[in-house]
Amino acid sequence: MKGRTAAKSSPPKRGTPDFQMLILTLLFVGFGVLMVFSSSSSLTLANKLFSYDAFFFVKRQLVWAVLGTFIMFIVMNIHYSKFKKWYAPIFVITLVLLLFVATTEGINGAKSWMSIGTLGIQPTELAKISIILYLAALITKKGERLRDLRTGYIPVMIIVGIVAGLIMMQPDLGSCLILVATSGLVIYAGGASMKHIMGSIGLLVLGVALVMGAKTAIDSLSPPSEKAEVTQDYRQGRIEAFLDPEGNADGSGYQIMQSLIALGEGGTQGSGFGQSIQKLHYLPYPYTDFIFAVIGEELGFVGTALFLLLYLYFIWRGILISLRCTDPFGTLVGIGIMGLIAIQAFINIGGVTNTIPLTGVTLPFISYGGSSLLVTMLCMGIILSISRETNRPAKEEVVKSVTTVRQVRNNRSAGTRAR
Repeated sequence: MKGRTAAKSSPPKRGTPDFQMLILTLLFVGFGVLMVFSSSSSLTLANKLFSYDAFFFVKRQLVWAVLGTFIMFIVMNIHYSKFKKWYAPIFVITLVLLLFVATTEGINGAKSWMSIGTLGIQPTELAKISIILYLAALITKKGERLRDLRTGYIPVMIIVGIVAGLIMMQPDLGSCLILVATSGLVIYAGGASMKHIMGSIGLLVLGVALVMGAKTAIDSLSPPSEKAEVTQDYRQGRIEAFLDPEGNADGSGYQIMQSLIALGEGGTQGSGFGQSIQKLHYLPYPYTDFIFAVIGEELGFVGTALFLLLYLYFIWRGILISLRCTDPFGTLVGIGIMGLIAIQAFINIGGVTNTIPLTGVTLPFISYGGSSLLVTMLCMGIILSISRETNRPAKEEVVKSVTTVRQVRNNRSAGTRAR
């Protein structure tokens, strides 16, 4: 009897992680390493800067992949609710790193990176998961008060505005758009008033218009600056390339035209793995921003469609796991993470296919980049931790049902014997 009582009072065991999500994550990481090799080997093999090493980027991506997998398995075994206690220090560290990066000297006009030895760290990637954890914890704490404009909604939006402003100081428009869109998704899922959200979008558009207008007026009155002219021409070129890539094929539309050519050359079945022509000094950075164009050329429509279908199923599966979680914090974090991956993938693929203006962001799991891969694997560790919790109640219900049936049978048998 004592043993049975101890067993009943023991804490419930956590469920198993969602193996479909785990397997798909590892498949995407492995596929990403293969595509980094395919898209970069020809360039590095012929370049003294990379020591004529065909595996220059692959070796680095493998290190990040192994480290990211290790982090994913560790986080997977930590209860996701722990992040509800850790969100504040994580957020503070992120703000410090963003402020530090904003004060450093820019590389190619951007201040997105900080160097630790030979490694380059991008704090913006950490900011994406930090804002998700912060908003999920804050919204869970506020509850129904989130629908109150003054005490609920505005404080949340101030946090988003501060982080977005620090990212725009770099400047990194693509990451800023991803962060704002992901934050909006979490806030909407948290129960915010649609009227408040639409008002925020209107204020955002108005604010951007006022800032851009003021900047244009200041630039017109100020002495011409070479750096300002380059930045303005760069942004204007992106818009012109989106609207008319063929008309600017030798200038701002060159990247988009080469990307579209790569996708067109792929045809139905593709040219074959490693056989891309556009990656040979035609596509800029084919192993990062334009890796999807290489996938389209080498795998063709069939291979690309299969890849996109798996990607969509992966996102749908993650959202389903999040919605099954009975804890509001877990649900909001899960939706935020899967929304982050989906939004970033859409912006990358949309830019490469000229569906939207090009902003220059990586394709999650696939593009070369240590910071992006590490943070994405960390995010998947949290999703898998949530899946372990969503799997547990179902198992416990089965045990309870079996126990109840046995008790009924025992009671009936005891009653029969008594008679």
